[in-house]
Amino acid sequence: MPVQPSPQVLRPAAPPATPLRTLVERTGLRPSGDDSDVVVTGIEQRSHAVQRGDLFAGLAGARAHGARFAHDAVERGAVAVLTDPAGAELIGAIDVPVLVHDAPRAVLGEVSAAIYGDPSQRLQVIGITGTSGKTTTSYLIEAGLAAAGLSTALIGTIETRIGGQRVPSALTTPEAPQLHAMFALMVEQGVQAVVMEVSSHALALGRVDGVRFAVGAFTNLSQDHLDFHADFEDYFAAKRRLFEPESPVAARTSVVCVDDAWGRRLAREVGGRTTVVTVATTPSPTDEATPDWSVTAAGSVPGGGQEFTATGPDMEVDVRLRLPGRYNIANGLLAVAVCAVAGVDPAVAAAALAQVDVPGRMQRVDRGQDFLAVVDYAHKPAAIESVIATLREYLKQSGGRLAVVVGAGGDRDSGKRPLMGATAARGADLLIVTDDNPRSEDPAAIRSAIRSGALGIAESERGEVAEIGDRAAAIAAAVDWAQPGDVVLVAGKGHETGQEIAGVKYPFDDREVLAEALSRKTKDLTVS
Repeated sequence: MPVQPSPQVLRPAAPPATPLRTLVERTGLRPSGDDSDVVVTGIEQRSHAVQRGDLFAGLAGARAHGARFAHDAVERGAVAVLTDPAGAELIGAIDVPVLVHDAPRAVLGEVSAAIYGDPSQRLQVIGITGTSGKTTTSYLIEAGLAAAGLSTALIGTIETRIGGQRVPSALTTPEAPQLHAMFALMVEQGVQAVVMEVSSHALALGRVDGVRFAVGAFTNLSQDHLDFHADFEDYFAAKRRLFEPESPVAARTSVVCVDDAWGRRLAREVGGRTTVVTVATTPSPTDEATPDWSVTAAGSVPGGGQEFTATGPDMEVDVRLRLPGRYNIANGLLAVAVCAVAGVDPAVAAAALAQVDVPGRMQRVDRGQDFLAVVDYAHKPAAIESVIATLREYLKQSGGRLAVVVGAGGDRDSGKRPLMGATAARGADLLIVTDDNPRSEDPAAIRSAIRSGALGIAESERGEVAEIGDRAAAIAAAVDWAQPGDVVLVAGKGHETGQEIAGVKYPFDDREVLAEALSRKTKDLTVS
């Protein structure tokens, strides 16, 4: 049966009452109608979620103009409407003031912040951006802050967590009205520090406008979202908004991983105009400055984790992680540096990192089988390459083989699909191309693009390539293929609990499906 999502409403119980006149004076909105006595207690752009006292934002959309729902919003309790000139014409006569702006999305963040009393100014907000590693780094930083006694919150791909309350996230970064409402709720509940993932979409679309970031962190940049961004330069420019001093969302302090060329470029371009702390796990090129934080004595530990020494300004800290993979050393080092910038003793933060597991990120699934089975969120060429490299290191000890099950999401960057196939084929002894979230696209066409990339690799440089559209059947086939000492990697969906096909989301959790396949195999082996 399809999963029908329900909107999450996270708002303060006692929101501030903001005179509409204050919003007009602060943002240059043009009011029509008498706004002298109107007080606003919330803001919402979804008419069905409007609460009494809200300002309704009727914005132009891809399919319809939100102003068409203004009258419905007023019936639900909206006390004013924010829209553009075209929206004002659509609304016509209405019993509440209409605030007009030529580009209302451009002021939506500032308006939302003003309505909720600028809550991000009363929080230490730490934003993490980059292509890969945002989620893992966010979990690590939150653990470090909490270990220092701070009351924390987390906003990210997997969940939103406020004072221990977990709420699944629909977007990596919520829209501005919901984001500032959450900040106000956090302030109300005594939260002191917030760690949030900040996607390029959020930066480009203004979802984080009005947020006052204390710290911004950059992980890396590799191919992704080029269906949304014109090219890599446009993608980089969106990420850069979190660090560029002239940007309205620029963080007060930047922590940048300079392991890749994009990080080094970012540090060069904003350094000198804002405070930048650099971290690196690899030696700096000869023309680059020595990083502020670096890694020495990295090695693996029993159970698949790893340890390293983080060397920072006048200090050395031993760090141990439960998470495998060289890329997680970079995430761990970045987390230690961010915690230090946030005022936390690096030794306290490092001790906390040793206890962190991240759902759907190199997550092991064990049902008594004699081989390793792992679920990971890797859905980009660079991420798949990193995960495979990590598992290949593991296989040096067991002498086993690697099976990779992977697909690609529909309605997303199609250019990365052949690259994903080629990357997986080079590293896998068996690659099974399957469906991910086809969304509105033809699943067979997506699989064909991945498979073409895989088969484009010389036969001598790749393993076996198979195609099984049904994701559960593909996972089961990889499990059936595995022998003692092998590894099965199910990549792409990680923590996700649904599969979207033709506009409908069906229940599907790679971890559960993999566990069922493993249980069947171990049961069959026991019976035989």
